[in-house]
Amino acid sequence: MSESHLTAAEILAHLPQGLRDELVKAYNSIVRNYKETRWEPSELNGGKLCEVVYTILRGHVDGSFPAKSTKPANMVDACRALEHASVSFPRSVRIQIPRMLIALYEIRNNRGVGHVSGDVDPNHMDATAVLYISKWIMAELVRLFHGVDTQAASAAVDLLVERVLAAVWIVEGKYRVLDTTLTMKQKTLLILYQHGKPVTESDLLNWVEHSNPSVFRRDVLRRAHEEKLLEYNPVRQEVQISPKGVQYVETELRLVLE
Repeated sequence: MSESHLTAAEILAHLPQGLRDELVKAYNSIVRNYKETRWEPSELNGGKLCEVVYTILRGHVDGSFPAKSTKPANMVDACRALEHASVSFPRSVRIQIPRMLIALYEIRNNRGVGHVSGDVDPNHMDATAVLYISKWIMAELVRLFHGVDTQAASAAVDLLVERVLAAVWIVEGKYRVLDTTLTMKQKTLLILYQHGKPVTESDLLNWVEHSNPSVFRRDVLRRAHEEKLLEYNPVRQEVQISPKGVQYVETELRLVLE
C-alpha cells in the first residue's frame, strides 16, 4: 500500500475506535505542547502514549484488542514481557517498540526533578526526546499494520497532527484565509499547512481567490517551489507543502497559529 492510499481516517482504522482515539489524542497533545514550548506537559503526555501503545502491542500479540487502553502495574516489566512473544511477530513488536516505550516512560517518570543548571534547558531536551521517540513509535505502528515503507509511514503520521489555524476558515468545503494582510504565498502555505495533503492547483487558485491562473502559477507556485517551501507538480497539477514550508508557517507565521 502506498502513502497516497492512506487518509487520516484510514490510518490505524482497524483498531477499536476508542483505542485509536486515545492514541491520536495522546500524540497530538505531545506535538501541540511541544509547539507551545510547554515542555513538562509534553513529557507527562508521553506516559499516556506509552500506555496506549503498550495496550495495542499486547492486543496484537494476544490476538484481541481491548476497547480502551489500560495501564500495566509495572510498565517496564510489561514491556520486557513482550520480548517473550512468538518469533512469528516482527522484532519491532517484540523488542524495538517496547524498548522505546521503556525509554519514553523513564523520561516521563524520572526526569522532572534534579536538573542541574546549564546553557541548555534540560526540560526542552527531554521534551524533544519525547516528541521524536513518539513520532518514531507512531510511524512504526503505521509501517507494521499497513505494510508501507518508512517514508510513507512518517508522512501518514503527519496527517494525524491537528493543525488549527486562527486565520483559516473552512466553509462549504473551501479554505479561506481571513487575514487579508497576508501575501498570496503566505495564504497558499497556510492553506497547504491546514489541509495537510496535496491540493490541486485549481482548488488552491479558488481558495486564495487569485484572479489570474498564469500569474499565480508563475509568481506563487513556481517561486515557492524554487524556495523548496512546497512541491509543485505541473503535470499532475498538484501542490504539497514541504517540511521547510511547515517550518516557515510555524515560525514566520506563528502569530496566526492558535
